Amino acid sequence: MKIENFDIRRAVDSDAAAVADVWLRSYTAALPSVRRAHTDDEVRYWLREIVVPNHETWVATVEGSVVAMMVLDDEDLDQLYIDTQWRGRGIGDRLVEVAKQSRPTGLTLWTFQVNAPACRFYERHGFVEAERTDGRRNEEREPDVRYVWSPGPEKSEL
Repeated sequence: MKIENFDIRRAVDSDAAAVADVWLRSYTAALPSVRRAHTDDEVRYWLREIVVPNHETWVATVEGSVVAMMVLDDEDLDQLYIDTQWRGRGIGDRLVEVAKQSRPTGLTLWTFQVNAPACRFYERHGFVEAERTDGRRNEEREPDVRYVWSPGPEKSEL
């Protein structure tokens, strides 16, 4: 069920606690079998002190409450988390549109191989699998997959 009444905007410092709440709830729900490399307090610190003030962080809000977050770091779509009750309502679709508009030359991202719903989501949005790893290079030590999105050729009008 899609919703129309949500806003997408750049995050501000005062959003950091809500961004962390969304990240923590979403990660826990989507990746119950994946070991978290950091405590809740460490995640909250990282989002409050490093990510929100220093990186291009976007939020989706419904009636003023943060329900999703996304971080763009150069060409990387680095974080995309949606609160569980708001999944499947078009918010993630709109955040990916924002990412593509912000990075029209292309995007890359990593997700865990075990996160099949995320893999399907990104593939539906034109991301193509470029690499799989055994997880030795990430903090969670979880096998992951890198996706790449490149804009297609312009369609000429007939």
